[in-house]
Amino acid sequence: MLKEAFEYIVGLGNKKVVIENGQKYATGSMQLLAKPVTDSMRVRSLSGLVEYIQSEFDSEQRLMVHVKSPTEVICFDSLNENANRNNYIEAKAMLPEFSFDRFMGHEKFNIKLQSAFVKNDDRDIMLQVVGNIREENVNSVGDDGVSQSVTAKTGVATVGQVKVPNPVALMPYRTFTEVDQPESNFVFRMQSGPDCALFEADGGAWQLEAMKNIKEFLEFKLEKEIEHGKVVVIA
Repeated sequence: MLKEAFEYIVGLGNKKVVIENGQKYATGSMQLLAKPVTDSMRVRSLSGLVEYIQSEFDSEQRLMVHVKSPTEVICFDSLNENANRNNYIEAKAMLPEFSFDRFMGHEKFNIKLQSAFVKNDDRDIMLQVVGNIREENVNSVGDDGVSQSVTAKTGVATVGQVKVPNPVALMPYRTFTEVDQPESNFVFRMQSGPDCALFEADGGAWQLEAMKNIKEFLEFKLEKEIEHGKVVVIA
């Protein structure tokens, strides 16, 4: 073992760099001793990320804040000599669950509408329809391919055909709660059960709006840091 160790050390000293055709080659295998970088801590709000940056707890270097998606924001510094970065903090939104593009029972759907969506006119209209459906009339759903109608309560003791709104403009919680939730269109469908479902119908445009809202929130909260050249925010 001692002999092998000496041979290894001697071999290290015999390594050379050779230039051929403008390219540099080493005569032996070499391993880069890279400068260490940090692992990011995680928070669940934009406010936590802002407070961390303003504290200058770990670094006084210039930082970049990148809005990666409607639910994720990261903060890092510039590249070091090994082309690596220190990732300081990552914010991931904590959101209520809602299964789009999937039918669910009308009672569960009713609860989800109230707990996972911001109150607006279309949400209230849907709640009136879904909350007053007569369960014994599960086969009474009418459909012309676009709009639907169901048998529902129309008064204290009366029932009648009620048109199901479609499309509907809703604001589900899909990004950080500190910013405005984007409003977008959904196709609202019902089927026997009665079951209900929402299908996204804006081509994902809400994501760009949500990221814009996050960027504006961060720029407002970090205004002084941005003015002094300490922070850059991109989306």
